[in-house]
Amino acid sequence: MNKIKLLLLLTLAGVLNACQSDKEPVKPNILFILADDQCFNTINELGNHEVITPTLDELAREGTVFMTAYNMGGWNGAICVASRTMFNTGRFLWHARAFDKKLDDLAASGQLWSLEMEKLGYDTYFTGKWHIKIEPSDIFTTAGTKRPGMPKDTPEGYNRPLNENDTTWTPWDTDFGGFWAGGTHWSEVIKNETIEFLDSAAVSDNPFFMYVAFNAPHDPRQSPKKYVDLYDLDDIALPESFMPEYPYKDDIGCGWGLRDARLAPMPRTEYSVKVNRQEYYAIITHMDEQIGLILDHLEETGQADNTYIFFSADHGLAVGHHGLIGKQNMYEHSMRPPMIIVGPDIPKGEKRNMEVYLQDIMPTVIEYAGGVVPEYVEFSSLKSFIDGTKTESIYPEVYGAYMDLQRMIRKDDYKLIAYPYAGVKRLFNLVDDPQEMNDLAADPTQKERMDQMFASLVELQLSMGDTLVLGEFFSE
Repeated sequence: MNKIKLLLLLTLAGVLNACQSDKEPVKPNILFILADDQCFNTINELGNHEVITPTLDELAREGTVFMTAYNMGGWNGAICVASRTMFNTGRFLWHARAFDKKLDDLAASGQLWSLEMEKLGYDTYFTGKWHIKIEPSDIFTTAGTKRPGMPKDTPEGYNRPLNENDTTWTPWDTDFGGFWAGGTHWSEVIKNETIEFLDSAAVSDNPFFMYVAFNAPHDPRQSPKKYVDLYDLDDIALPESFMPEYPYKDDIGCGWGLRDARLAPMPRTEYSVKVNRQEYYAIITHMDEQIGLILDHLEETGQADNTYIFFSADHGLAVGHHGLIGKQNMYEHSMRPPMIIVGPDIPKGEKRNMEVYLQDIMPTVIEYAGGVVPEYVEFSSLKSFIDGTKTESIYPEVYGAYMDLQRMIRKDDYKLIAYPYAGVKRLFNLVDDPQEMNDLAADPTQKERMDQMFASLVELQLSMGDTLVLGEFFSE
């Protein structure tokens, strides 16, 4: 090679290297998967060995799990509305409610999660359950099928089963519509649409932010018969906290007037709760399989290595705990969903035990995407807790609320629940009594703690924008 050619090659190499160094680093993809009504204790790898969840088990082994993630509650019976409004606005419960019917105003100023991601250069995609008051097609680059808060139910799906001979309604009977409306189970539709978008994302120059929202395992808890058959009813355990009737159900809004409460007979029977739990596990297993197929396709299209996966649900569900069926309560089974984060530099097989809020995922995603969390976002990024640089909880106290009927504070491993219209306070030690079965409120040795926690709850209400005056209901 002569000196002139060598000089030209060296010059060209220098130019290419300079261009490469000036090039923006490749941004990671974000895949956010949100289930509906899935309790934190419904994943085999995380301790519930009754339920079959191979995909979620693998995610838990491959990533970091936040073991005590909370939803703040809701302002009406559809807790998912509040949860998803908090997700998309970044605001705490009552501040999010102030924007419940003004999401168009936030969209105009770019103050919604998907729009923040679009500013960062992301192709944004949505499919599945939405249930907030703005059209996803207005704020996502691409939108698949938008589903309502729940599949349309039928009268036969309530107050059942009455006994072992009651087979009026079965999860696999497509005549009842629900998840079967349209001919293909809704969880499978979400899987199909997500895979279709992954194909287009694979040839795009932009990274993607995908908001994939399953209706499962919300009722009507329908799945193909083979998934129900995986669960022998004799092997389904009753919750330790099972009771036929919750003593304060009417004063806290969980009586027969609540839609969720009517799904099973009242007083609750052991048989009806076991059947409901069997169907709950079955639809979770069916959804788990669809998630597995999505992740397989992510791998097949060569996008897995540069993708962060966030899995959670909008809240938990009782399904027989404490005589309750729905999620409109302050107990752990209903306030806590699972939260799993997997990605290129996420520690594998690790658990974080500090208390966080479910919606902390929103600012966490923004930070992993290379953005700065906007000032209006009240939730906190978990990035420094994932990488281990911080270990102390962001929230020394956890807040919970349901309408004007229930309030909750978790502090120092204790939980205080207040029922204003019943004039009742309940206190639980969550370490010694994780099932919340031993109420310590009447224990005279706990009076100082009760008083301090109640005062802390009143202070916390102020910072949350909560206008319920608990002092009007409780006199010391």
